[in-house]
Amino acid sequence: MSEHIGRPSNINIINSAFLIGMPIIAITSLVYYSINYGIGWFEPIIFVMFYLASGLSITAGYHRLFSHRTHKAAWPLKLFYALFGAAAFQNSVIKWCSDHRRHHLKTDTENDPYSVTRGFFWAHIGWVMIDEGEEIVENVEDLQADKILAWQDRHIFLIGFLTGILLPALVGFAWIGGAHGFLGGLVYGGFVRVVIVHHATFLINSAAHTWGSQPYSTENTSKDSAILSFLTFGEGYHNFHHTFQADYRNGHKWYHWDPSKWLIKAASWIGLTRELHKIPANVIESRKMKKTFNEKVDASEIDTHFQEKFKECLKQLRNAFNDLKKRRKEYKTAKLSKKSESKNNWKAIKQGHKTRIKQCKKRISKARMEFKLLVESMRLNIDKKPVPA
Repeated sequence: MSEHIGRPSNINIINSAFLIGMPIIAITSLVYYSINYGIGWFEPIIFVMFYLASGLSITAGYHRLFSHRTHKAAWPLKLFYALFGAAAFQNSVIKWCSDHRRHHLKTDTENDPYSVTRGFFWAHIGWVMIDEGEEIVENVEDLQADKILAWQDRHIFLIGFLTGILLPALVGFAWIGGAHGFLGGLVYGGFVRVVIVHHATFLINSAAHTWGSQPYSTENTSKDSAILSFLTFGEGYHNFHHTFQADYRNGHKWYHWDPSKWLIKAASWIGLTRELHKIPANVIESRKMKKTFNEKVDASEIDTHFQEKFKECLKQLRNAFNDLKKRRKEYKTAKLSKKSESKNNWKAIKQGHKTRIKQCKKRISKARMEFKLLVESMRLNIDKKPVPA
């Protein structure tokens, strides 16, 4: 590995022992517990509780809140993320975000700490097990200035042990009682949960840069995968994320599986999050069209006529999306005066707004269809060109 980037490589004994030893402890304790106590309703519930708390603290907290600042959060939620993020045993917010911000700045290069170009294993777990020089903590001055995060960084291992190992054991003891409850919480909420969360979130660095589609950009190895999103708390829409890092959503469609975005959105309803940043739909759609236009057809073979038609499609799309936004805002405003209107008048007003919204959606669909036909026309045009002798 040192030959790849010209830096000395040494096995990190502590990290390697933990990452290898924890699965062994989890499996051994699981077998012992199952033989002596079996499994009922208690075990999966405590596992899911701590699995969601620690996993979402990494994806919604460490990743979307602290690394990318896609929204703002109240201090109780930041404290929750600090406590249960530590329980995931993936280092402190400050060090985790330093690595992640470097990953986005240097994606797929030698300075990317977990570049998949060095292999799936390296991106998944190898980079944690191998030291390549002194640890670098940079570009996180905003996080170091936060008292909660600075406190977590100073006491990360103690906090991780207390919330990730001892707390589930104590919850189990209080819930079921005796050795049964204590060990059940320890095994399912502690050991087994740590291993599953590790490899679920590690897949974002490895699998999300290996398998899937690239609808928005081919500038790096990031991929979109709906299947992977089920395993990574919604992080599987990774090509979207690398293209639009400031969006608090990874799955930007309402039907995309993304528990992290749902948590962030739900928290805004009770004031725990605010200023949720979303990339406008027309920007997303335009980027997707541009990627298709530039990647599906050889740019050197596209004449001026097709380029002008493509620009017109983009213009129509943007205008339709902007009008849709205005119409929806007008309808929302009209609803405020609903009570002052008679039933028949409101029915007519409502129908008028819905008709205008529907017309905007039709214009969006028309622009998409015209773009699709344009791409097909370009391909046919290129196929008809004579092949040089």
